[in-house]
Amino acid sequence: MKTITTTEALADFCLEAAKRPYVTVDTEFLRERTYYSKLCLVQMAYRDDAGEDAVIIDPLVDGLSLEPMYELFRNPTVTKVFHAARQDLEIFFVNAGLIPAPLFDTQVAAMVCGYGEQVGYETLVRKIAKADLDKSSRFTDWSRRPLTDAQLKYAVADVTHLRDIYESLSERLKKSGRARWVSEEMAVLNDPATYKTEPEDAWQRVKTRTTSGRFLSIVKELAEFREAYAQRRDIPRSRVFKDDALVELASTKPQNEGDLGRSRLLLREARKGEIADGILAAIKRGLETPPEDAPKMPKGREKLQVNPALADLLRVLLKAKADREGVAQKLIATSADLDAIAAGERDVDALHGWRREVFGDDALALCDGKVALAVKGNNVQTIQL
Repeated sequence: MKTITTTEALADFCLEAAKRPYVTVDTEFLRERTYYSKLCLVQMAYRDDAGEDAVIIDPLVDGLSLEPMYELFRNPTVTKVFHAARQDLEIFFVNAGLIPAPLFDTQVAAMVCGYGEQVGYETLVRKIAKADLDKSSRFTDWSRRPLTDAQLKYAVADVTHLRDIYESLSERLKKSGRARWVSEEMAVLNDPATYKTEPEDAWQRVKTRTTSGRFLSIVKELAEFREAYAQRRDIPRSRVFKDDALVELASTKPQNEGDLGRSRLLLREARKGEIADGILAAIKRGLETPPEDAPKMPKGREKLQVNPALADLLRVLLKAKADREGVAQKLIATSADLDAIAAGERDVDALHGWRREVFGDDALALCDGKVALAVKGNNVQTIQL
């Protein structure tokens, strides 16, 4: 293991890595006190029994440029391997405007290969690499220097064992013919929209049971102000005000700082100054929104007219298909997907791509009364009607 603290050393490592078919990647970061993740470490490894093949890159060192690493990430001949890549990729997209490609996520691949839902790295290390991880450094402050030997050992293990995991899963996917399934799943991770948080869309994450147009107009304006303020100041959105306070504000519609002072849930520092001004202005804009321009609940948030018996049958079918294929049920279809199908929705992920082949076609046939379910021994089968 080597710690890289200069651009030259990073360039040398990336030059060697570019000769390999894949490189494993992981990061350590902090986000508790900021809106955007603060990158503290990058770990990388490739397979080379003859030399130094695993490194820890310290991006907090003055004068170190990560451009050699970003150039490797752009290299189309080297697969970039992550486990549960979403947060790592967001960091690289925000910091450098790129998504490493081609991309392989071992968590997704493990679900396709039957290791269960949202399988953790530690589980795969134990089952595939036949090793144990020391997780004692997992929640340490990665921004503090110097790093301890325990921290360095923990960090590098996240990419060295990942080589064995990637090679094992790749071989299984090749034998099963399911590599295409994983490629389809990478579409979301490869989409820049996945990592963009637009303030005008922030209201859609706020949970509320009220569907009143005026209420939602205020929620939208408050959420947009909060998101933009948090991004501009690089602070967590909860430091501006939390969701429960946002919903309270949309309900009580305060008109001045005196009204804000009577809020039960609003943080003290949000009751005056710039945040208070922003809250009051947002409420005013929400109240002035014409009814025809009021936001509407995103599709799927409104109450569906679900046929409960059909939804139960779809759950039985899903379990049978998942067990037969050795694939995590949640990867094929979520509970919300099943309810949507049972309510007559057809623009559902479970009815497209490889999921349609595995589950969707029979699910639609079941909905149309063209197949029935029967039990034979310990197995559930479909019978054509």
